[in-house]
Amino acid sequence: MKIKSLIGFAILAIAVLAVPFPLRAAEASPVKPNIVFILIDDLGWRDLSCMGSQFYESPAIDKLAKDGLTFTRAYEAAPRCVQSRYSIITGKNHNRPELRGERGLAADQGTIGKAFQQGGYTTFYAGKWHLGGEVSYWPMHRGFDFDVGGCALGALGTHFWPYYQTNKPSDIGPRESHNVAPFGLESGKPGEYIADRLTDETIKFLKSHKAEHPDQPFLVYLAHYQVHQPLEAKAEYVKYFENKLAKMPKQTDPDFEKDYTGKVKLKQDLPVYAAMIKSIDDSVAHIRQALVDLGYDKNTVIVFTSDNGGLSTGDLLGNRSLSTSNKPLRTGKGWLYEGGNRVPLIVYWPGVTQSGAKTDRATVGTDYFPTFLDIAGLPLRPKEHLDGESFAPVLKGDLNYLRQRPIYWYFDDAKIGTGNTAMAAMLEGDKKLVQFIYEKRDELYDIRQDIGEQHNLAATNSETVNAMKQKLGAWEADVGIKPLKQHQIDEIKKIIGETKGEKGSKNSKEGKKNKNSSAPITDDE
Repeated sequence: MKIKSLIGFAILAIAVLAVPFPLRAAEASPVKPNIVFILIDDLGWRDLSCMGSQFYESPAIDKLAKDGLTFTRAYEAAPRCVQSRYSIITGKNHNRPELRGERGLAADQGTIGKAFQQGGYTTFYAGKWHLGGEVSYWPMHRGFDFDVGGCALGALGTHFWPYYQTNKPSDIGPRESHNVAPFGLESGKPGEYIADRLTDETIKFLKSHKAEHPDQPFLVYLAHYQVHQPLEAKAEYVKYFENKLAKMPKQTDPDFEKDYTGKVKLKQDLPVYAAMIKSIDDSVAHIRQALVDLGYDKNTVIVFTSDNGGLSTGDLLGNRSLSTSNKPLRTGKGWLYEGGNRVPLIVYWPGVTQSGAKTDRATVGTDYFPTFLDIAGLPLRPKEHLDGESFAPVLKGDLNYLRQRPIYWYFDDAKIGTGNTAMAAMLEGDKKLVQFIYEKRDELYDIRQDIGEQHNLAATNSETVNAMKQKLGAWEADVGIKPLKQHQIDEIKKIIGETKGEKGSKNSKEGKKNKNSSAPITDDE
């Protein structure tokens, strides 16, 4: 009997080992993680309490940071909305000429949406797109199965439904539009706030996806219109921060400082802006709760960041309402100093990222495309995300995983509205080269030792400056960057003229005022 039993056990063991592959598929093909990418518009590096703000409050985002990994030195590829979004969605630097189609992002360019769609993911887009003037350029034709709010708008006429000012005309241009209803959000209710609506639409998608495709992974790309001007928020939130500000010690320091061609805001003291951040924080809280309720929380990666630095710098002789202060970082949106393109970045990958960890390993907006592919276990597409590097090894615990290439910037979009001239820059390790293109002036900073870029080391480090200039020049040639055009030079001359007290004529759209702020509405900047 014992011999028969042994023989029977051996036969059973062989049978188990011979089980066809599909019955063991769960072991060989683990469930792919979902990704929720939350992109905020114009949120500054210090605009969260977890990043050091003493006035703004962001408990849900702070909780995300406590659960996940915070990158203290995250950058965007450009210090303005349109250009940074080109780079995020394609993984290519916005200066590459092949990105530009006749009316927006060229149709032959790869996108995060296309890659995930082809990789078996359901793809959902909500919010600001701003990468094309016609429907054929919008998210549903760029790899996203669903699109709510993504269109030619760069900024809203108002953050309350119907999201445009009914007493003013629409402005529909070849590449962007102003004062029109966002695509898919034409219907709504009076008093409805855009951040709440986009959050509700995202949760609605998550619920329907769970019901209809429970085994299919998803990519959610939520690009909030906040905290971009116009400065508008829910009245009860504004009142809360007005009361908070009244109880805080009075700040006797100056409100502004001059920095070359710009006037820089030094205080975080606008209740309405704090209230806008609170609504964004609500969004994060509600989406995380929905993930828990639907059972997605253990297998969903959440990425939270901004498209450029906070709006803290205006022209010297203007009266534009500035939203925030990026101090200790220098300047803000539009500039290639740290305040213009250093942004908050928090990544929570359940079971992978170390809770409450921080890293100062540098990242840039072109890195999201390859990083997301790595997270999802999808093949990289180096010919598409040409300028990006995956930082997945950092998420998996190697917090000091080195970049393979420097980070380069070239930004010739000078604007009186933000007081910025044309600039180029390069970050290699801790050394940052800053160039003023028209003025032909170089600066060098040690970012680790001098986060505020106050001590220019160029005069005593000529060899380092020259070596970095050669690399930057080679990169510019490879990308295909062209010399400044005459209209750009004319704008720069006006900006520089303001440093001598000469009032420059502003672009045609800057004179338009939004109804709740003295801030001019410019081309989204």
